[in-house]
Amino acid sequence: MNAEFGHFALILAFAVALYQMIVPMVGAAKGWSGWIDSARPAALAQFGLIAISFAALTIAFVTSDFSVRLVYANSHTAKPMIYKISGVWGNHEGSMLLWVLILSLFGAAAAVFGTNLPPRLRARVLSVQAAIGSAFLGFILFTSNPFLRLDNPPFDGRDLNPLLQDPGLALHPPFLYLGYVGLSVAFSFAVAALIEGRVDAAWARWVRPWTLAAWMFLTIGIALGSWWAYYELGWGGFWFWDPVENASFMPWLFATALLHSAIVVEKREVLKSWTILLAILAFGFSLIGTFIVRSGIITSVHSFASDPERGVFILFILALFVGGALMLFTFRASSMQAKGVFAPVSREGALVLNNILLAVSAFVVFIGTVWPLIAELAWGRKLSVGAPFFEQAFTPFMIVLAIVLPIGAILPWKRGKPGRALRSLRGALVFAFAVMALVYAVSTGRSALAVVGAGLGSWLIAGSVLDLWMRIGKSGLSRLLRLPRADWGKALAHGGLGVTFIGVSLLMAWQVEDIRVARLGDTFNVAGYDITLEAVDQHPGPNYDSITATMRIARNGREVATLYPEKRVYPVQAMPTTEAAIASDMFRDIYLVIGDPQQDGGWAVRSYIKPFATWLWLGFSLMALGGLVSLSDRRYRVAAGARGAPAHAQPAE
Repeated sequence: MNAEFGHFALILAFAVALYQMIVPMVGAAKGWSGWIDSARPAALAQFGLIAISFAALTIAFVTSDFSVRLVYANSHTAKPMIYKISGVWGNHEGSMLLWVLILSLFGAAAAVFGTNLPPRLRARVLSVQAAIGSAFLGFILFTSNPFLRLDNPPFDGRDLNPLLQDPGLALHPPFLYLGYVGLSVAFSFAVAALIEGRVDAAWARWVRPWTLAAWMFLTIGIALGSWWAYYELGWGGFWFWDPVENASFMPWLFATALLHSAIVVEKREVLKSWTILLAILAFGFSLIGTFIVRSGIITSVHSFASDPERGVFILFILALFVGGALMLFTFRASSMQAKGVFAPVSREGALVLNNILLAVSAFVVFIGTVWPLIAELAWGRKLSVGAPFFEQAFTPFMIVLAIVLPIGAILPWKRGKPGRALRSLRGALVFAFAVMALVYAVSTGRSALAVVGAGLGSWLIAGSVLDLWMRIGKSGLSRLLRLPRADWGKALAHGGLGVTFIGVSLLMAWQVEDIRVARLGDTFNVAGYDITLEAVDQHPGPNYDSITATMRIARNGREVATLYPEKRVYPVQAMPTTEAAIASDMFRDIYLVIGDPQQDGGWAVRSYIKPFATWLWLGFSLMALGGLVSLSDRRYRVAAGARGAPAHAQPAE
């Protein structure tokens, strides 16, 4: 009965979403206040009903109700509770239900926190949000119903994919969806603005917090996915340019561009059409990511194996919303008149360059991702586009972006002088060159990647610090503590990007890899560390069998750590997984993997020394923290610019 109750709540949510899509939009066009005001309770009701449906599915997983087909296919009685819960979204149907739950959550939040928005704009935003919800609720109900029953319930389930039974993957999808789906609010604001033909500084202030929240969650989601790949897959890498990784990275690049473009609209009321286009593209690429993961057109360790018919349905939704928004943009863009002018050398000019670099780099990633599909469809050729293409085509844009970022941050609005800006950044430049010289001194004969990456990262960090220092002028530290939180957030985010640059470049340039067969008691040296394979034992887990190695690490005769890498086998799915053991500090990771037993009695062992790997996660964390700090700035609260505005300030259309 619980599953039927959840299904019924989902059907009611679909009906409410259809109402919310039509009635407030008509009311906004006609000026009927009652119809306009109905958007808010409808958004709250839709969220409540989907939350009930999601709770019903969660209860089915937690109680191991194997009469529900989805629970049977993705759970098991012996599975730990955390993975019973994460099993709710560890499959296509459940993850789509989480998708629409988060979509309705953002709609409800816009209804609650958007009370200071002009009522017609709010009604249109919520109506567009409901249109997206209606499409995906229809998709779930007609093609991906998570509440289907089995006629003869089995005694136990088939278990969740072992690769997904990990804390990183338990948290990765919710945060990623909060980012993906959060961009729908910026999209809804963009479409509502196109319908009204109005984009101004107030609109930019309204849209920025939602974009910032989505960007922050997407940053966390990407970081969690990268961290999971790093330690769970046993390959020792953090990014593989996998199509599914690219699917989350492309909207992040567009969202980053949108955040910076919205600043120009807010401060100078220029780049209006471009900002609207970015809002459409950011959410559009989120939908492309959804299509890539669920259409079955690619194979990935973290994609959903779905039939192509579902992919066609999602492709139709993508064409409907993105195509429709782009058509509306074509007809309305000319009405978005810019009010200001600016010189190429100015903060506006730097932000335009920032946007161009981010947008073009996103399209480079997109072309590399879809080109094998195009080649196969058009010419029948099977091609593979791997890391070398992405690294060579994408990296130059990031280098230019890193060079420009600190300069653009201190240029004045409207017109600036590059010489004055560079003189202000002399300290940052000296610091960057000093770091480059230090890195060069210890990496003679190795790749230039370490020198360039460390220099660019140091330039970004020092530039962020100097930007804060210049803002306080001669006021001293008391002024520093009174700076707006958005300034602190920007410094943290830009500094976090610099830390990430350093981590990526030093890790890729200086890492040491060793693959060998070791016998019990053998000691071998890797980059100055003596590693001893002391024991290999079998241990039973809650729903797996584990072969665990005991490996002692010493340096210069002093013990550094004892690590326990594992090789697990999950009997239900007869699938092995690798559990790397990692000893981390601020300057290096010691990364050990135990492989299969060999015929001579030894064990395959992979060892990695990864300098500055921790700086990757530190950089991601600082960027996300910067977003959170900026979001707490009272100037960027939703509808801050509308306070004191008349309730119906917009003319009827």
